[in-house]
Amino acid sequence: MPGDLYRSYGKRLFDAAASLAGLALVGPLLLLIALIVKLSDGGPVLFRQVRVGRGFRPFLLLKFRTMVVDAGINGLQITTVSDPRITPVGRVLRRTKLDELPQLMNVLKGDMSIVGPRPEVPKYVEMFRDRHYNEILSLRPGITDYAAIEYRDEEAVLQRFTDPEKGYVHEVLPRKIKLYERYLREIGFLTDLKIIALTIGKILHP
Repeated sequence: MPGDLYRSYGKRLFDAAASLAGLALVGPLLLLIALIVKLSDGGPVLFRQVRVGRGFRPFLLLKFRTMVVDAGINGLQITTVSDPRITPVGRVLRRTKLDELPQLMNVLKGDMSIVGPRPEVPKYVEMFRDRHYNEILSLRPGITDYAAIEYRDEEAVLQRFTDPEKGYVHEVLPRKIKLYERYLREIGFLTDLKIIALTIGKILHP
């Protein structure tokens, strides 16, 4: 299917079918993780954060909570490996990427795609809006893409910077934006299948 046709019609059909199948397949695992997170400290199971979606429309991104309750009140919007806000259960979920599974509900709802540029918080989108994000956000953001694969261990990368946020803004995010733009050039059904396969391989063999 040509890229433009897939982008206009096929991608949403693929997302809806894949998210439904994914939720059915991992449903018991979702319930088990939810129970573990709840029992670990009694806090909320899900973490909700405003991200910027297609056409700059904000939406609530869903993840399993991996940090202490109210972690966002005092702290950066990015994390490093040694971030003390991350719970013991959260470290396991982050390392295995299981914390991302609730985003299948974002995909089913239509806020996200299975494959697409990773959704950013408004603060960082505004920094690059006119130069890059007008084009990037012509698509729904995704659970995985080239940048998610390359930065599978993003928290470890940020740990190397004296100022993690400055490192993210000036080095990591610009590189991720180039990878988002690569996806825009290559968008298509086969590209999505390739990225999904690469993502699974990266998770199984980090």
